[in-house]
Amino acid sequence: MILAVACDHGAVKLKAAVTEYLVTNGIKYKDFGTFSDASCDYSDFGIPAAEAVARGEYDFGILLCGTGIGMSIAANKVKGVRAAAVTDEFSAAATRAHNDANVLCMGERVIGTGLALSILEKFLNTAFTGGRHAQRIGKISDYENK
Repeated sequence: MILAVACDHGAVKLKAAVTEYLVTNGIKYKDFGTFSDASCDYSDFGIPAAEAVARGEYDFGILLCGTGIGMSIAANKVKGVRAAAVTDEFSAAATRAHNDANVLCMGERVIGTGLALSILEKFLNTAFTGGRHAQRIGKISDYENK
């Protein structure tokens, strides 16, 4: 497994915790930035990471900002990306199992580090269940391809 990781200035500390978790667990990743807490635009980092996921270069994207919402909006503009802003473990598992989400978005200002790492673990360890959910994802893909 290899991940694309990115953040804006609002989640530099959370990104540090996430990348430490990835290293500790032997999960490879590429850090798309940002690398400081100087004000920046989330789309400058989130969109390139999401594009790399959509091209199949990475298995998943982990995008972080103040709330996770801005990153999810930006990432979902990329064809082939299914990004979810998640604040709890149940939603992390559900978005993988039912939505085949390929990008997880979280916010440093709304969840603590411990919960964020638990959400990340749940997201990475939950498989897409397919079945009736595959049909639903197919409808989204069909719409994207119009």
